[in-house]
Amino acid sequence: MNSTVFIVDNDPSVRESLSLLLKATGHQPESFADAQSFLDEFDADRPGCLILDVRMPGMDGLQLQRLLADRAPHLPVIMLTAHGDLPMAVDSMRSGAWHFVEKPYDKDRLLGIVDEALESDLEFRRENAERLEIEQRLGTLTEREREVADQLADGKSTKLVATALGTSPNTIAHQRAKILAKMQAESVADLTRMLMLARDE
Repeated sequence: MNSTVFIVDNDPSVRESLSLLLKATGHQPESFADAQSFLDEFDADRPGCLILDVRMPGMDGLQLQRLLADRAPHLPVIMLTAHGDLPMAVDSMRSGAWHFVEKPYDKDRLLGIVDEALESDLEFRRENAERLEIEQRLGTLTEREREVADQLADGKSTKLVATALGTSPNTIAHQRAKILAKMQAESVADLTRMLMLARDE
């Protein structure tokens, strides 16, 4: 699925100019005149980022951003602020905004920020998909195999794991081979990376 650059701004001229700029550079924009219209259409499963105006009638940008922090915390939000809105911009960053850009914005700088935001969102989605796959593989391990896997991932040698679990190094070596096969891991280092991702470390 292609990434979408969502635009929420009550100024139609801003929405139009941003849409034209994004289309001209190969992006897929989708614009909304107010926060509620965006929320009515928003699907957190759609990859993308959001360019959001701070000052809007009704629900303003900061209020929408705080809502999204609960509903879609992974969505990169780029706040558009007018001159003099610096305190609001700082507040938005504290609330988790990806970046803030002052109007009138520099086109190249904004496009660079958009590209970084889209890549960040895609990376999050790739990691999340891999995490789900790893969790499924972990579900195929027996309780003892999971215990052995955790100790191996903590850097313990086969001998130390055997001592800790009261069994022989040969038994642990056999279990390690089964664990690597089930987890589709090429090595203990690869297994460690998978478990760290599953633990969100």
